[in-house]
Amino acid sequence: MAGEALSSRRIYEGKILNLRLDEVRLADGSTTRREIVEHGACVAIVAVDGEGRLLLVKQPRPATEKELLEIPAGCLEPGEDPADAARRELAEETGFKPQKVERLGGFYSAPGFCTEYLHLYLASGLVPHRLTAEDTDEIEVVKVKPQQALELIRSGAIEDAKSIAGLLRYLCEE
Repeated sequence: MAGEALSSRRIYEGKILNLRLDEVRLADGSTTRREIVEHGACVAIVAVDGEGRLLLVKQPRPATEKELLEIPAGCLEPGEDPADAARRELAEETGFKPQKVERLGGFYSAPGFCTEYLHLYLASGLVPHRLTAEDTDEIEVVKVKPQQALELIRSGAIEDAKSIAGLLRYLCEE
């Protein structure tokens, strides 16, 4: 176990995340502080078109001060089913609605300090759909063959952890 929580105090509340400070007892009896980012669950989508190409999105990420090439992803709305969120996020970011969505698994983004859990989905049977999100003008959809995706990971052109995890999960099952 990670340690027994002795106390917990939220020190910041934001729109998409909160920050709390926990005092925990470790296995050896000593105590320490842990800074925990509270972030809601999200979805990440490996989308495959009718030609077997993978849909990636290139978008600016201010935290990294550069554009990243990623699989489509986004946060769940309160009470939203993860599969429904995957359909919504894919349509919002790429302009395609999937006819089929299947769960590939899930993972924590950064479990050393963050609560965020990503539900991973495979989306296929893509049908063009109008873009509905307000910030899509900064998103570029990039279609790549599976082998190209692997090379983008190998070369470091894909640096986003959720994208690497999602693509490798899909490519391992292909």
